[in-house]
Amino acid sequence: MPSAVRFAPLRALARGRRPRALSLLVSNVVPLIGVVALGWNAAALMTLYWFELGIVSGWAVVRGLFAGRPSEIERDALIAGPLAQRRAALPVPRTGLRVRLSSLLVLPIAAPVLCVVWLVVGGLTVGVVADGGPPAATLDTVALATLGVFLGEGATTLVEYFGRGEYREHSAQTAIRGIFARGAAIFVGALITVTLVGAATLDGDDPISAIDPDAVGLPLLLGIIAVKAAFDLAGLYGDRLAAFDESAALDLGLSHEPPSPESPDGSVAGPVETVRQPVRSRLAGAAVTPLGRPGLWYLAAVPALGAALFAVGGDLATATALVAVAVGVPLLLGALDHEFRYGLVSYRAGDDALVARDRLIGATLWRVEPWDETGLRVERNRLDRRLDTETVAIELRDDEYRIPGVADPDPILDVFDRRPDRPDD
Repeated sequence: MPSAVRFAPLRALARGRRPRALSLLVSNVVPLIGVVALGWNAAALMTLYWFELGIVSGWAVVRGLFAGRPSEIERDALIAGPLAQRRAALPVPRTGLRVRLSSLLVLPIAAPVLCVVWLVVGGLTVGVVADGGPPAATLDTVALATLGVFLGEGATTLVEYFGRGEYREHSAQTAIRGIFARGAAIFVGALITVTLVGAATLDGDDPISAIDPDAVGLPLLLGIIAVKAAFDLAGLYGDRLAAFDESAALDLGLSHEPPSPESPDGSVAGPVETVRQPVRSRLAGAAVTPLGRPGLWYLAAVPALGAALFAVGGDLATATALVAVAVGVPLLLGALDHEFRYGLVSYRAGDDALVARDRLIGATLWRVEPWDETGLRVERNRLDRRLDTETVAIELRDDEYRIPGVADPDPILDVFDRRPDRPDD
């Protein structure tokens, strides 16, 4: 955690909503001045909004990188699921900030999505309304306004997000969630502009790119600014809307609490017995994991097709190499998933709880106490029968934990009071 002394000046500046409100005020007053006093047309306004969306997206990635809470990733997700359960973090020297492993799993997907959104919004706004860019007479003022937006967003991130400690309440997913509303605001404004101006100025056979940006009058430009300001205002007071959603139990989807940053309690009352998968279960489980995940074999389609083409052409060496890639990649990914999910996990069974721990970094993955479970099963699938092992399934109210391929499940079963069901018997 950042020390109180280190961030004290930033906390003093970040009281209430002043930094964010000031940033949004600047981002909406500047285009208003440009339209009213500097003669901006629709091309200049949309260009500024498009650059603003890119700037906000970039700072959102920075906020997501240093988010203080883990991201929500489905536990069944290939490799990412078991990795996200390990609430590991890399500390940033001299700051007290941490880069969470789950954030590094989310951002490589979220950042390209934000880039695509930015390009799509730009194509549907600047590409139509601002064909050829803003006029030369307003280019300098638009560039200065863009620089002001960049500095304002950066200062807000530093003062409010880091200085006030807002990052502690966000995951990488919630840190970037508001960007899509900003993109929607710009898109709605451009759509209104294109629709109204196109209907008034274009003939039936003219392409949409023939819209004249100077044909957009001052009232319509002010309306676009008002729509954008309304979206920004809703984002500014989004936490109050979320609190209203939670208190009123309306389930509007506004209330969302990221997972706790702390790992589950890993302490277990003695005597403690440790259960692990035997080597035979680890090897066999890694080999058969791709059979339960058909999506893995879709990755083999491209190299397999390339192997077929090279084989037809008589290049057997390249074809053989591509076949090896087509088979090896699914097997490798499946083996990694199984190792992270089960192979590198040990189960500590005590009098008061069963705790799953990662043997690589020592992180606690989950904890189940005797009164938490609602059902207990012991299963033996085909692989278990061949390896002389058993699979334990622990049912919870809204979840289930499976411990496959254990040679002796009795220490695990002894944690709980109920007798396990054995449907395979």
